[in-house]
Amino acid sequence: MKAARLEAIGGFFVRMVEKPVPGPDDLLVRIEAAGICGTDRHLFHGEFPCRPPVTLGHEFSGIVEVTGKDVIGFRPGMRITGDPNIHCGRCSQCRRGRVNLCESLQAIGIHRDGGFADYVLVPQKQAYQLPLSLPPEHGAFCEPLACCLHGTDMADIKPGSTVVVLGGGVIGMLAVQLARLAGATTVVLVTRQAVRRKLAGEIGATQTFDPAAGNTIEGIAGKDGLLPGGADVVIECAGVAETIAEAPKLARNGGTVVILGVMPQGEKVEFEPFDLLFREVRILTSFLNPFTHGRAAALIASGTIKVDCLVSRRIGLDELPDAIANPPRPGEVKVLVMPDLQA
Repeated sequence: MKAARLEAIGGFFVRMVEKPVPGPDDLLVRIEAAGICGTDRHLFHGEFPCRPPVTLGHEFSGIVEVTGKDVIGFRPGMRITGDPNIHCGRCSQCRRGRVNLCESLQAIGIHRDGGFADYVLVPQKQAYQLPLSLPPEHGAFCEPLACCLHGTDMADIKPGSTVVVLGGGVIGMLAVQLARLAGATTVVLVTRQAVRRKLAGEIGATQTFDPAAGNTIEGIAGKDGLLPGGADVVIECAGVAETIAEAPKLARNGGTVVILGVMPQGEKVEFEPFDLLFREVRILTSFLNPFTHGRAAALIASGTIKVDCLVSRRIGLDELPDAIANPPRPGEVKVLVMPDLQA
């Protein structure tokens, strides 16, 4: 089968490899769609830890082709989405219920072969069924949505809340929708890209802001800004130093900041502890998707979350190395890899 392999930092190639054989508890899944994540680019550049050589791709869905002898509840022909994050269930963090902090955490597409391939192995405990009536591409959004659900859970958005979302990529677009679903009446999406601002307005943002048009802090939290005094909740989804540093300054006194964006390992951001202390701003970090993948699959299956409009383009496996090695194109939100699609 074909697989897109990270063989070393900066070395990403499409290879012919052996088709995997499922163990007793595994599903062999034929990939229908897999999403390119910013983390995949971090992995390519050596900015996020992994174990090459490995097939990347942790946002995926597909059709079960073969089941292991001990698999219960799944059969060939079912469509599933896979939760890539496999916890041990035995370490101190798992016993506390903090499975995303598992001391032996392994992720499909980072530590073991993932979904940028014709086929992937998924342990049955990591699989969630999706309707066959669902467009195949939609299943690839379950993993990023699950991560966003964890972040918005932490934010504890109340009905009537005001929310600022920093970053107009797929995480920002999903966070906008989840904030509205949680009852936020005002959601401001901040991004420089006009195409993304327009899209955000179509899926639930009540207002948008272009940082190129003026000072973001004054334009949003200043006395004449969109939210004078700041927002109840600020969700950072861009993963860049500038927006992470801005986030606490956009929160009201007593407000909450949730960092969802991933910065390259080793980069630093400066905060003013005095300001955070005297305004009692909470800064929370949200990592992965503990116990949220099933909820994400249900939201995607129901059509509650709009994802069709987030698909910027579809590519085949052979086009993937070029897409990973380069930044997203202007206005792009999500690029999907579809192995059956020929270049």
